[in-house]
Amino acid sequence: MFYHIKELQYESKPSKPDPVYAKKLQEILGGQFGEISVAMQYLFQGFNSRADAKYRDLLLDVGTEELAHIEMLATLIARLLDNAPVKQQEAAYKSNPALAAVMGGMNPQHAIVSGLGAQAADSVGYPWTSRYIISSGNLLADFRANLNAESQGRLQAVRLYEISDDPGVKDTLSFLIARDTAHQNQWIAAIAELEAREKDIVVPTTFPRELQKQAVAYDLYNLSRGEESSQGRWAKGPSMDGRANFRYVSNPVPYGPKPFLVPAPVYIHNTMPPMFK
Repeated sequence: MFYHIKELQYESKPSKPDPVYAKKLQEILGGQFGEISVAMQYLFQGFNSRADAKYRDLLLDVGTEELAHIEMLATLIARLLDNAPVKQQEAAYKSNPALAAVMGGMNPQHAIVSGLGAQAADSVGYPWTSRYIISSGNLLADFRANLNAESQGRLQAVRLYEISDDPGVKDTLSFLIARDTAHQNQWIAAIAELEAREKDIVVPTTFPRELQKQAVAYDLYNLSRGEESSQGRWAKGPSMDGRANFRYVSNPVPYGPKPFLVPAPVYIHNTMPPMFK
């Protein structure tokens, strides 16, 4: 059960209308790494969690906070669209075609479809999709996906912060950037705890190692003409799981023969090799 507190988690008030910037903000609302994605990702991971109650609670706590961030951004976008009709923006950009080409204009759907409101879509109008979210049931895999989502989301919020000249917008983004800092640290802590508990870092930790081809489990194959990749930590020394040593293979050879596929049945109407005609 959810309760809606009518007050925003943090103020979302720009100092002036800016429908072009509102279009850009759609990315961190309805894009792949936007607030809708992380809210749904964490909530579904929590709903589906069969692990310790503390992990379920962490997921639901953070996922619910992300719903508040959706509300903040939707409010900010709506306020950026206030008193800024499409005709006004079109006139401004027609006067500077170079700027229009680089920056793009107002999203016309903000006026035509959503009535000067935010949409569940990214900055180029692609609708949000549940295919963005990850909920596998394996919390170590999921928490790593969460860390990536927060990393990408914070990066995008910082880039938006840098291109804004509106103090109100920057203040709102500053809050969201700080919360992304907190969430990155929380997922890192959860990952570290699971790795320590499982005594392994390779997902899934439950698959018996003797069932994998151990001889190739720690090789780095050099498949380019240079050998710069040999200089990294990943090419030599103990592996990160502490179970073997990395091995750099300069000239890898194929392990299998050249593949041969038998011709398809006649009713498939593929092109047949001459020997089978």
